[in-house]
Amino acid sequence: MRQQQYAKKSLTYNSTTIALGVIVVLFLLFSCKEETRTAALSTAEADSIAFMSSYGVSTLISDSGRISYKVEAEEWHMYEKRNPPYWAFEKGIYLEKYDDSLRVETTLRSDTAYYYDKLGLWQLFGNVRITTAKGEKIFTHKLFWSSDSGRIYSDSYIKIEQRDQVTEGIGFSSNQDMSVWEILNTTGIYPIEE
Repeated sequence: MRQQQYAKKSLTYNSTTIALGVIVVLFLLFSCKEETRTAALSTAEADSIAFMSSYGVSTLISDSGRISYKVEAEEWHMYEKRNPPYWAFEKGIYLEKYDDSLRVETTLRSDTAYYYDKLGLWQLFGNVRITTAKGEKIFTHKLFWSSDSGRIYSDSYIKIEQRDQVTEGIGFSSNQDMSVWEILNTTGIYPIEE
């Protein structure tokens, strides 16, 4: 009798094991299907992607431990993989230059700006407006500022308003602090004493 019970238990155990094995095999068969992967196509070259992007920027820049500039921009993108690398301010830039007493000496506003760090070159485009320490107002659509050479220049139309005269022309060159400048192809309105 014991042998019959043992044979019955063994048969039940083997049947259960076989049934579980079949279920596992069926589960694996139906759950294993080939997964299709789709790769997204690259929409841009690696050098066209900004290394860093900042929004709503307002920052102070110091030179030798002294605050020299304030920069404000809606967007600031740095492209480090480009040749040459540059910073882009394509939604405009506002800059203030301070004197030693932290008074605003010069202001600059432009619709678009690019800065080439390795070249020390700023390129400003679209509604460039500068107000100097002497109260001069400068208007142009294109201006370059080389911090390495200390030179500001343009090959575009430029207008400079001073207290007593307005000078216009095509082409401009100046030292960095705008104390000595010249306009090429000059026209203007000048006061004449009688």
